[in-house]
Amino acid sequence: MSRRSTFKWAATAAAGVAATATGTSTATAAPSKADERRSSSKRYKMKKSINQWAFPYPERMNLRECMQLAKDAGFDGIELNYDLDNDLSPKSGAKEYHAIRKMADEIGIAISGLCSFLFWPYPLTSNDPKERKRGMELAGLMTKAAHDLGVENLLVVPGAVHMPWREDHDPTPNDICDKRAREAIGKLLPTAEKLKVKLNMENIFFNGFLLSPEEMNNFVDPFGSEYVNVHFDTGNIMLFQFPEHWIPQLGKRIQNVHLKEFSKKGTDHSLESFRPLLDGTTNWPAVIEAFEKTGYDGYLTFEYFHPYPHYPEALIHQTADSLDRMLGIHS
Repeated sequence: MSRRSTFKWAATAAAGVAATATGTSTATAAPSKADERRSSSKRYKMKKSINQWAFPYPERMNLRECMQLAKDAGFDGIELNYDLDNDLSPKSGAKEYHAIRKMADEIGIAISGLCSFLFWPYPLTSNDPKERKRGMELAGLMTKAAHDLGVENLLVVPGAVHMPWREDHDPTPNDICDKRAREAIGKLLPTAEKLKVKLNMENIFFNGFLLSPEEMNNFVDPFGSEYVNVHFDTGNIMLFQFPEHWIPQLGKRIQNVHLKEFSKKGTDHSLESFRPLLDGTTNWPAVIEAFEKTGYDGYLTFEYFHPYPHYPEALIHQTADSLDRMLGIHS
């Protein structure tokens, strides 16, 4: 028995003795109010998910181990990543993806979506025609992979004016970026509709494109398709904006979500500025309530790029616990 459990048992026993001595029953005592130091007092219906980047894959864990750990930690789903070399890549086909789907079903965990960093080396709006062409090829392969995995959500970065992390990137003028992005999504859409895969545009902010909810809505809406939606990332806008302001304006367009913790107190604006859940300045009660008011009940996927170098399972379990508290699962 743990020290905490011992204290809890002792306190309960003492209360029982006192109640017996006074002739009253603890069963008739007034229920205690929810303690918001512990968790949200309101229970939310959204589902818990975690992105594969939080795991030490593939160096120290294989795909099965990642899925099993996510399941054991209490996640409803896991978001998988498409790259050039590993389980989900151009090297794999329908046979391999069907096997991954079967493995997830055997473990008992959903695949909440498909994600990729490949939109950065091969942006759909690049000034380099070869990069644009390869980007379109890869986006098409991702769409087919999502279909073969039985996954309806594909995260798409539609374009970039600038990429601070790529010194070799030639900035794309805003109007040209917008034009190319619309053309790219328009070309990808017929296949996505046929395969029933939703192309969800992610707000990045650091790429200088789609910098407000109004711009995002004006990009998504003209396609007039249920297969073009928004993948909303809470952390990407936190440097200068607030997710609880975006969510009501995006509304029903939100098809999938990344939760990234961010601290406005820091001065590092690289990927290092993102933190484990609850260790930042995000107003999570306001954010979760905003999702609730839009009617969103889908996956909340924790995205984090730095698996712990020691005892990496700890991050997975800590994140599951934090989400439980945010969603009011802890009573």
